[in-house]
Amino acid sequence: MSGKLDTSPAAVPADLRPADEGRVPDGAVPVDEIDPAIEAMPAEGTLAAGTAIIASYVKTLPRKPGVYRMIDAKGDVLYVGKARTLKNRVAAYTQPTRLSTRLMRMVQATTTMEFVVTDSEAEALLLENNLIKRFKPRFNVLLRDDKSFPYIVIRRDHPWAQLAKHRGVRNETDEYFGPFASAGAVNRTLYTLQRAFPLRSCSDSIFANRTRPCLQYQIKRCVAPCVGRATDEEYATIVDDVRGFLGGKSHEVQGHLSQRMETASANLEFERAAVLRDRIRALTAIQAHQSIEITGIEEADVFAAYEEGGQVCVQVFFVRAGNNLGNKAYFPSHGKELEIGEILSSFVGQFYSGRPVPREILVSHALPEADLLAAALSLSASRRIEIICPQRGPRRDLMEHALGNAREALGRRVAESASQRKLLDGVAQVFGLEAPPQRIEVYDNSHIQGSDAVGGMIVAGPEGFNKNQYRKFNIRTAAAPGTVPTPDDIAAGTITAGDDFGMMREVLTRRFKRALKEDPERDKGLWPDLVLIDGGLGQLNVALEVFTELAVDDVALVSIAKGPDRDAGRERFFMPGRPPFALEPRDPVLYLLQRLRDEAHRFAIGTHRTRRSMGISRSGLDEVPGIGASRKRALLNHFGSARAVATATLEDLQAVPGVSRTMAKKIYDHFRSGG
Repeated sequence: MSGKLDTSPAAVPADLRPADEGRVPDGAVPVDEIDPAIEAMPAEGTLAAGTAIIASYVKTLPRKPGVYRMIDAKGDVLYVGKARTLKNRVAAYTQPTRLSTRLMRMVQATTTMEFVVTDSEAEALLLENNLIKRFKPRFNVLLRDDKSFPYIVIRRDHPWAQLAKHRGVRNETDEYFGPFASAGAVNRTLYTLQRAFPLRSCSDSIFANRTRPCLQYQIKRCVAPCVGRATDEEYATIVDDVRGFLGGKSHEVQGHLSQRMETASANLEFERAAVLRDRIRALTAIQAHQSIEITGIEEADVFAAYEEGGQVCVQVFFVRAGNNLGNKAYFPSHGKELEIGEILSSFVGQFYSGRPVPREILVSHALPEADLLAAALSLSASRRIEIICPQRGPRRDLMEHALGNAREALGRRVAESASQRKLLDGVAQVFGLEAPPQRIEVYDNSHIQGSDAVGGMIVAGPEGFNKNQYRKFNIRTAAAPGTVPTPDDIAAGTITAGDDFGMMREVLTRRFKRALKEDPERDKGLWPDLVLIDGGLGQLNVALEVFTELAVDDVALVSIAKGPDRDAGRERFFMPGRPPFALEPRDPVLYLLQRLRDEAHRFAIGTHRTRRSMGISRSGLDEVPGIGASRKRALLNHFGSARAVATATLEDLQAVPGVSRTMAKKIYDHFRSGG
């Protein structure tokens, strides 16, 4: 195989996807080729049975590089591994006495295996990391946070370039600078950049409809190209300056600004000289905010791993154009017997699955297969990538700084976890639970007189808030006022607008029907130990009815209502079979429950506002059949507003690029028929 290897999720072969169970992937062993002795195996679920199953595959495996997957009886992937020689690597699992306890459990749970043969070990490593991110096998080291990082982008798809924040798929015509560790870091950088480089930050539609300068121009954060206050040449100069600054040429840019300021002053253009002086000051302020001194490092990611008490923190720093763009701490899931170098190696491989790779990767510990990982990343990036474990000099100084941050982050996490566990012990005692809850779900609804109603579910546990488990529910509100919704009504979408009880019934019904369908054995961690509902006795009774209808009888249920004067600290709690009760105002458990309730409230309100904003931003064009995003954009760019589209003639509509005569007639008729 030659050329760049595409390891994006979309590029994973179809025969690797769960929907294709029953197909034999490339390199896999067909069922009819398995040794007949497999039929005489020991009882399923024993170590001997797992070993026998693996041994039956070894006989037909090739001596080639590839990727293997171990799968349990439910079809869940237990482990994804790569091998230089598939036959030898898989054969190692048939010798249980040489395996750790953790790997013995994995072999015991294995009922089948699947294989993919690759052309090289580097390609196998890339595919392994991609499949780990896709399947999240519980016996692999797992990178838990899989969100993309934000960038600063100079958009070049418009005559007047825009400076903005970007996250997601890239456009080849635009220029990107980053990554930044967080959205907050990007926002702070953009805020200071606009003081030095007043490029537009508004959207194309706002830009096209301006008739006079906006507030950004008044506070000197934009030169107002939308109304002709800047020439093409002036604006292009600012674009070149910001590109040079973000590209690491800050001193050159500052020198050019100083020369232009002196020239303007010599020509008695004092107002222009003052503007350039303010930009130089803003540049100096940006440079002064660098948190650490970075010498001789232009482009690198720094991975510092620190281990204590069986837990590992990996602190990642981003260095671009000699600037520190922030850092982020990760706490990967891993087996206790793994060395820190093995954990870091697996972490780095997964980290760059689907992400751009810098030219240098600095690591705190020697990686077991650093050369192979570098070769795999070089293959993915189509350029040479170096993995360095620095021992001295500026790179080592930077690594020591990152290690200090990793140590402090892990210390904070351990302290928070201990405190959280103590609080969960208190929750169990207050509510009479058999054990501290590992998963708490909290529910709340939000609406305005029944409009844009949503339900929100937040999840918390020993690690704090688990935000990737949050869920929102768009409420259906179509029943006649005064009616009491039944389960059939919910299924048909007939709940009275503003009926809080009906909304809660719908949310809980949908949530637990899905849980019963997706995790009937309750072994995937999707079931809560405790459900908290924001409300009083009425909400509790609705929840009890839902649980009774669905035969859910092993989940603790509590509703939390504000006191008589709705004061925090006087909350009353309602539970089945117990009279209402309150906790002492200074009880730490009460503070925890208030935080959970408030987080659910915040999430529900935020979701409601987002849905309401989407409704407000919808235009009449959204109601025209056949009008998608591209045609809508073309129409708005041509006419300037939806109102202008509505009053346009048939001939004018046909003049819009991408709008045929038939579509123009449909739009014309829609607005004149009262549609």
